[in-house]
Amino acid sequence: MKRLPGDRPVPADLRGAVVALGNFDGFHVGHQAVVGRALALARASGRPALVATFDPHPARLFRPDAPPFLLTTIDQRLDLFDAFGMDGALALPFDHALAALGAERFMAEWIQARIGASALVTGEDFTFGKDREGNTALLAQLAHASGMDAEVVAPVEHDGAIASSTRIRAHLKAGEMDAAQRLLTRPFTIAGRVQHGDKIGRTIGYPTANLALGDYLRPAYGIYAVRGRLADGRVLEGAANLGIRPQFDPPKELLEPYFFDFSGDLYDQPLGVELVARIRPEAKFDSLAALAVQMEADCIEARRILAAH
Repeated sequence: MKRLPGDRPVPADLRGAVVALGNFDGFHVGHQAVVGRALALARASGRPALVATFDPHPARLFRPDAPPFLLTTIDQRLDLFDAFGMDGALALPFDHALAALGAERFMAEWIQARIGASALVTGEDFTFGKDREGNTALLAQLAHASGMDAEVVAPVEHDGAIASSTRIRAHLKAGEMDAAQRLLTRPFTIAGRVQHGDKIGRTIGYPTANLALGDYLRPAYGIYAVRGRLADGRVLEGAANLGIRPQFDPPKELLEPYFFDFSGDLYDQPLGVELVARIRPEAKFDSLAALAVQMEADCIEARRILAAH
């Protein structure tokens, strides 16, 4: 898949594409239905299949002080589009200039001129243009007037309700990882580069790889059974603390996975950590020795959970 710059025209070989258009944060089953329909239309007609998303998420521009809420980084989203089989993807730079464009100008300047789409596929809740003045009905009207096709994909019902990023966030905040995974079709994953930490874990036999939580939504704090994926393809299993580490001062919000049977150096390496299941809430212990005893029990439970997943 070609990863295209969002601020420049799409190259000639990918113009005339069927374009899935939306934020697609999380790329859950509902988003997959939209992108999958674009891919199917493209393959049936011999046209390229593109995804156009936005970065940063529009909600971050309009509510810069809002708590972290993302389910995926833009790099993760692009990886998911690639694995889905799309020919190309681009992230439109969502800044104040783009937000100020009216619906007609957005269609003319971005969808037609820069992307050169021949057809658009969106979800029912897609809005665009200044003050979200454009809905899917206006999108279809403007598209047809410009010689483009436009199709709206109905919401997907899953586990008895409409699949949505809002539902996934609620499940994650409650520590309901299985329910979130069913909607995402994969474990919720926090990715980043491994940082140097306080190195306290290694003093009690549990060295950890520390990741900042960044703009990710905060799942319920606690101890998790996890899988780590390295850039070279290796998969590591372990247990992780996600939270503020109440045992230590000052509190520091981190994801700290300990990987079983691993002794390598992960500092500054890219790492994705899949949160498979929540084992228990965070807790403060009377001593490091008591913490080490509990960590041994947590690792036994994490091994059992991972063997079943």
